Amino acid sequence: MVRKIKAKLVLRLRSEGLSRRQIARQGMSRHSVDAVIAAADAGGVTFDDVADLPDADVYERLFPGRGEHHSVYAQPDWGQVHRELAKVGVTLKLLHGEYRDAYTAARTPVMGYDRFCKSYQQYVLVAGLASRVGHKAGQSVEVDWSGKTMVLTDPVTASRSRVYLFVACLPFSRYAFVEPTLDMKQDTWLRANIAMFSWFGGSVPRIVPDNLKTGVIAHPADGEIVLNDAYRELAAHYSAAVLPGRVRKPKDKASVENTVGNIATVVIAALRHCQFATLAELRSAVYEQVNGYNAASFQKRAGSRQSVFEAEEKSLLRPLPAVEFEISRWVYARRVRKDGHVVFEKNFYSVPYTYVGTAVDLRVTDTMLEVFAADRRLTSHLLVPPSMTNQHRTNDADRPEGPGYRQWDPDRVRAWAARTGPHTTIVVDRIFESVPVAEQGLNPALAVLRLTRRFSGERVENAAQIALAGAVRSPRYAHLRPILDSGQDLALAAEPLSRSGVPRPLDGADGSPSSGFVRGASYYAEGQ
Repeated sequence: MVRKIKAKLVLRLRSEGLSRRQIARQGMSRHSVDAVIAAADAGGVTFDDVADLPDADVYERLFPGRGEHHSVYAQPDWGQVHRELAKVGVTLKLLHGEYRDAYTAARTPVMGYDRFCKSYQQYVLVAGLASRVGHKAGQSVEVDWSGKTMVLTDPVTASRSRVYLFVACLPFSRYAFVEPTLDMKQDTWLRANIAMFSWFGGSVPRIVPDNLKTGVIAHPADGEIVLNDAYRELAAHYSAAVLPGRVRKPKDKASVENTVGNIATVVIAALRHCQFATLAELRSAVYEQVNGYNAASFQKRAGSRQSVFEAEEKSLLRPLPAVEFEISRWVYARRVRKDGHVVFEKNFYSVPYTYVGTAVDLRVTDTMLEVFAADRRLTSHLLVPPSMTNQHRTNDADRPEGPGYRQWDPDRVRAWAARTGPHTTIVVDRIFESVPVAEQGLNPALAVLRLTRRFSGERVENAAQIALAGAVRSPRYAHLRPILDSGQDLALAAEPLSRSGVPRPLDGADGSPSSGFVRGASYYAEGQ
C-alpha cells in the first residue's frame, strides 16, 4: 500500500546522495521510491522544506487526498448514538440492531456489530467525549465517607470536635453531594443517604457503597452479600438495590473516589481559614462550595456537572416516595406478657391476645412502635415519649371480649376492694376522696389492691385495719407495705373475734386506739 511509503525517509536519503537503488534497499520497493521522487520533483519539494514536519504531514503534502478511506457502509448519526447510549437500558447491541433494520430496508450496505462498536469508539476519541458504554444516566450512585475531616470550634471553650463528610456522586454526570456529620454511626449514615436523595430530587436503581459495617455486614468472595437490615430497608423504600464494590477494589466506585479527592480541595481546603460553631452553619457553607463545584466547567468535555445533570440525567431519575424514609431499629424476641402487652423502655404496648406467651419482634422509629411475628405485622402504637414510664398503649382490637380486659375505672376498683374486705374498701374510698379527679386515684388504689398478689387478701385486709387505726387518714401502698413486711398484720389475725366476726380494734395502754406502729408503755415495762 502507498500509505506505507516512508516519504520523509526517501527525501532525506536522496539529499544525502544515495541513488534510487540504494534507497530501495532500506526496505521499500523501487516503484514506491520512484513515486515519492516524482511527486517531490513535481511539487518542488526538497528535504529541507519538510525536515521539521512529521512523517504523516510529509506524506500528505506529496500525495494530497491519497489513501483517504471512504466506507461503503451506511454511516449512522454518531452524535445521536452517543446521546441514546445515555439512556437506561440502551446498549450498542440494541442500537446496532435498529441501525441495521433501518438501512437494510433501503438496500444500503450495513456494517457488522464489531465494526459498529469500533466506529463508535473512534467517534468518541475524535470528538473528545467520554464513552458511555460504562455508565448510564440515572442508573447508579456511588457513596462513601471522605478520609479527610473538618472541625467545629466552640466559641466559648475553644474546644474542637471532628466533622466527617459523606460524599455521593452520580457516575454519569459526576454530579456530587456532600453532607457534614458529627459521627459515622448507622443512623447518621442513613440520614446522609436520605439527604442525598433529596438533593438529587430522585432515586436510582443502584447504590454502590464501600463495605462499611453500617451498610454491609459481610461481603464474601463466594456466596451472597449480607446487608445491614436498616440499609436494605432504606434502599427498598427508594426502589433501589445495594450493590457494594468488591473488597479492596476501589475502581468499582472510581467516580466517588475521584470526587472524594476533589472535595478535599473544593470544600476542606477552600474553607480552611473559616471557623464554624454549629453543624448547621458548616452545612450551609459546604452546600455552597458543592454548588460551585457542580457548576464549574469540565476540563475535557463540554458543559459542567450541573448542566449535564439537568439536561441529560435528572429526568431519568426515579421519583421520590411520597414520604421520606423513617429510620428504625429492631428489638428481637420480646415475650408477650399474660396481660397481652410487651415491654419496651419501661412502657407497655398491647399485642393481639392470641400471641400471649410468644416472642415477637419490635420495629421502633422516632414516633412509632410496630409489633411483628416473623414477617407478619401484628399491630402498631404511637411511641410513648422518652420522659414517661409505666404508660400503657392498648388497642381495643388487641383485646378479647370479656370483663377481664375492661378498662380500669373507679367502680371496677371499688368492686375489687369490696371482695377483699371492708377496711380495704375504706382505704380505696379515701384514696379517691383525696384526689381532685377520680382517674388520679386509679394508680394508687390499684397499687394497694395488687398487694393481694404477693400477700393474701386476709393479710391485706388486716393491714388496712391497722393503717386506718393510725394517724394517717388516707393510707396508701407506702403505709400498708411496711405492715405486711414486718408481719404486724399476723398479730392482729391471732386475736379473738368480736361478736360481729371482725377482730377487735387495737387499743393503747390508755384505752385509746393505737397507731399500730408504736408499742405501749406496758410493753416496755414487762421486763422491769
